[in-house]
Amino acid sequence: MNSRPLNSYLLAGVGITSVLLLANKANRNKVQTVTVKFKNMIKDRFSNENLPLKKAGHPDPQDIEDNKMVSEGAMYSVTYYNENEQQK
Repeated sequence: MNSRPLNSYLLAGVGITSVLLLANKANRNKVQTVTVKFKNMIKDRFSNENLPLKKAGHPDPQDIEDNKMVSEGAMYSVTYYNENEQQK
C-alpha cells in the first residue's frame, strides 16, 4: 500500500492547524514561551559545565601513569586488529 498520500494529508493537516493556532497573538506568545523554555532546558542539559571531564584531550606530559595507560590502550586496539587480520 502506498503511504505517500497519507503522509501528504497528515503534513497538510499539521500545517493548517499550526497556521490556525498561530493566527492569534496570545497563542503565538504561548508557543514562543514554551519554545524558549524547551530550548533553555536542552541547553542546560548539554552544557559543558555538567560534564565530568577534567583533562580530556589535553594530557599532562609529566603524568607518567596517565600516559602509560593511554599508550597501553592504544596498543590493545592495534594488537586486537593484528590478531584478527592474522586469523584470516
